[in-house]
Amino acid sequence: MRAAWLLSALVVPQLLGFSHGARGVEREWEGGWGGAQEEEREREALMLKHLQEALGLPVRRGDQNPEGNSEGRGAWATEEDGQGEEGEEEPTPTPHVSPSPSPTPEDAITYILGRLAGLDAGLHQVHVRLHALDTRVAELTRGLRQLREVAGDTRDAVQALQEAQSRAEREHGRLEGCLKGARLGHKCFLLSRDFEAQAAAQARCVARGGSLAQPADSRQMETLTRYLRAALAPYNWPVWLGVHDRRAEGLYLFENGQRVSFFAWHRAPSPEPGVRPSAAPHPLSPNQPNGGVLENCVAQASDDGSWWDHDCDRRLYYVCEFPY
Repeated sequence: MRAAWLLSALVVPQLLGFSHGARGVEREWEGGWGGAQEEEREREALMLKHLQEALGLPVRRGDQNPEGNSEGRGAWATEEDGQGEEGEEEPTPTPHVSPSPSPTPEDAITYILGRLAGLDAGLHQVHVRLHALDTRVAELTRGLRQLREVAGDTRDAVQALQEAQSRAEREHGRLEGCLKGARLGHKCFLLSRDFEAQAAAQARCVARGGSLAQPADSRQMETLTRYLRAALAPYNWPVWLGVHDRRAEGLYLFENGQRVSFFAWHRAPSPEPGVRPSAAPHPLSPNQPNGGVLENCVAQASDDGSWWDHDCDRRLYYVCEFPY
């Protein structure tokens, strides 16, 4: 009995001292590690706050006071240490702490990273669609270029056909004029019984390879007169010639721009012998030209071949001439 008491007196104080020293070392280690955790939490909270501000997300209340949480955690740790020291004498049950309903910084970072991943996936899809659109636009541009080339070739072909048709019409008109009309030297005259204004008649003659008739001398005038009288007898029809004074009153020119040197103007009939000539103009056949600036184009009468000036917009027969 005495031996057992001595053994307990020697061993128990040593064990208690070892236990107290170990608990002190543990408190020192926990204090250093707790400070490092607090600094890490502060850095995480600051990074989270900057990231939320950059993305425009609302700042959560649980993230506004990370220091308070760390202080609370430190106070709780101190309390636990105090309770532990007292617990050597009397153990105290550990209180059960319910988890906080507010999200942790790790949850917010995970949410932000998920949103960024979704945005990255969306941008990738947009890039894929833009690439497809660029490919389609390139194909359409290539097709449009080919269509333009084909359209240009077609336009050139149509223009060549139109030119060939115009040459064929001019050649046909020239042959028709010389075969059906009156020929004199290197000229052929052909009457057209279509009513046209003087400018339109000139255009029709040019399209057929000729021009309105331009009798340059008395011989051509006599040939043209005989041809018109035989073609329109027994009637008297005015027929457009290629003579006008549109450029200047009294300056008569042919359609080719040459000045007219031969005229066959109509004159009023002479009075009978013994009858005094009247000073008034003849009411039905006055001397020509008499229209002034209102009548600037010349037509030839089919009965006697005389020239009359008329309004250029009047619609008359016309006679074309063609080179032989």
